Amino acid sequence: MTTRTTQEWQAADAAHFLHPFTDFQALASKGSRVITRADNIYLWDSDGQKILDAMSGLWCVNVGYGQQALIDAATHQLKELPFYNAFFQTATPPAIELAELLAEVSPPQFQHVFFSGSGSEGNDTVVRMVRRYWDLLGQPERQVIVSRKNAYHGSTMAGASLGGMSGMHAQGGLPIPGIVHIEQPYWFANAPPGMSRDDFGLLAASWLDDKIKELGANKVAAFIGEPIQGAGGVIVPPATYWPEIQRICDRHGILLASDEVITGFGRTGRWFGCETMGFQPDLMTFAKGVTSGYIPLGGVMVGERIAKVLIEQGGEFNHGYTYSGHPVACAVALANIRLVRELGLVERVRNDLGPYLAAAFAELQEHPLVGEAQVCGLMGALLLVQDKTGRGTAFPPEREVGMVCRGHCFANGLIMRAVGERMVVAPPLVITRAQIDEMLALIRRSLDLTLADVHARGWKR
Repeated sequence: MTTRTTQEWQAADAAHFLHPFTDFQALASKGSRVITRADNIYLWDSDGQKILDAMSGLWCVNVGYGQQALIDAATHQLKELPFYNAFFQTATPPAIELAELLAEVSPPQFQHVFFSGSGSEGNDTVVRMVRRYWDLLGQPERQVIVSRKNAYHGSTMAGASLGGMSGMHAQGGLPIPGIVHIEQPYWFANAPPGMSRDDFGLLAASWLDDKIKELGANKVAAFIGEPIQGAGGVIVPPATYWPEIQRICDRHGILLASDEVITGFGRTGRWFGCETMGFQPDLMTFAKGVTSGYIPLGGVMVGERIAKVLIEQGGEFNHGYTYSGHPVACAVALANIRLVRELGLVERVRNDLGPYLAAAFAELQEHPLVGEAQVCGLMGALLLVQDKTGRGTAFPPEREVGMVCRGHCFANGLIMRAVGERMVVAPPLVITRAQIDEMLALIRRSLDLTLADVHARGWKR
């Protein structure tokens, strides 16, 4: 890689690199932030600014940056066997070993895995697999998959259709047929006045029951959801929600899919978010934390209810990817999962860091801008409100107060994501208490600067 000034990097970037989820015109006029190196939970940009990465890259760098065990695993595998595919009834040792290890750390109903290159591809696989399952059972009319508004399940045609984000559906003729959505379990926005969170959880789950009855259970293939909505703003559902969703799926005989792309591999204080939320899915999509983002890899854990039918009924499953079970990615995933175990990160999040972050966020709820603070494991969200009376009143979306706050975060050396008016974090699982304190000080400073802006613009009631 050549050495260039920030301006030279930005000029080359604007000339050639089309970024994901980006207004290309706006970025070209502003110039991108160029990240040049990383270590532990910190990044450095091309101007030498040190930045605390409170988003683990993109929800993925669970073991932090610079872990030599992962680097060595990739290097060794690149020398031994850099690539071979899983087509032609062929396998490689890293893919086989990773499948074994994933079955070991997953809930007991999962003994099989289908590999992909990303979470988006994993959720495409879910669509194909559940429909294949019902075909083999002689019920091909069971095609419809139910998801939720404001869900995120990727950006491929099927993944974006499963997701419930209106901005994505406004482009490209989405959603594709056979995918429908119900309202999300977001207490702040959707609960009737005076309703408790637990009662709201049951109400929100009942919307699935209503949709199944509307469509006819004999037409519904599956329900898919994130245990905690990540890109939707770290929306933690009430404790009553997922157990009731489980009962509804069981009662109607439909499959239940858990999108664990963000919540998997220790993020919530258990290996998988479904374990934290108390439900037993038939399918689990994973990616991100499986390799801590060092190498792209995704897949679907397939429950025995489905795997048994696919195997015993036979017939070719006409689906797969060139990089399914890529040997280098699988070698890195093996090293990553072993490191998570060696460092005791899952238990550390559950027993120490998660409660510590929750207590710190509870203190931030005292801030004049914060109407709600939610934490599960090492995922957290602060809802910015213009009025804290009662439940609170959110800022009008057009004021983009979250983006104002995000700007102050970046300027102060902190990566904190803005999702509308919700400011979210998901730091690496190797973060320490002292680093959480450092992160919280940066968040508080950014909130104070945002509050000053809000007052200066006359936005605060």
